Amino acid sequence: MIRKLQAVALDCADPVRLAEFYAQLLGGRVVADPDDPDWIEVEGFEGTPLACQRVDGYRAPDWPGQDRPQQIHLDFDVDDLEGEEKRALALGATVLERTDQLRPDANWRVFADPAGHPFCLCLH
Repeated sequence: MIRKLQAVALDCADPVRLAEFYAQLLGGRVVADPDDPDWIEVEGFEGTPLACQRVDGYRAPDWPGQDRPQQIHLDFDVDDLEGEEKRALALGATVLERTDQLRPDANWRVFADPAGHPFCLCLH
């Protein structure tokens, strides 16, 4: 039986930059292995660690289109949607959709990280 989810790995062109983004967003730390510069982990926050791995020829997902599907996205619980949006944008995220402003039943906003992966900030 599987004991636990060890990490979620995100493909990207620049694993150091992406790991730094998520470390700052989540209040974690970047953990690099000097023998493997193509794999950088983000640890030290509540939840499953994230790993960022270099992929030659990486192409960012095309959200919401499906020419280059997202395949995975991350959801993060927040207490202050406006404040966390400002912080994410200052760290290098971009807004894809403010879903909460489009649908009255929605409590999330969709962003792209610096490598183009969609993620949501969800008010809880």
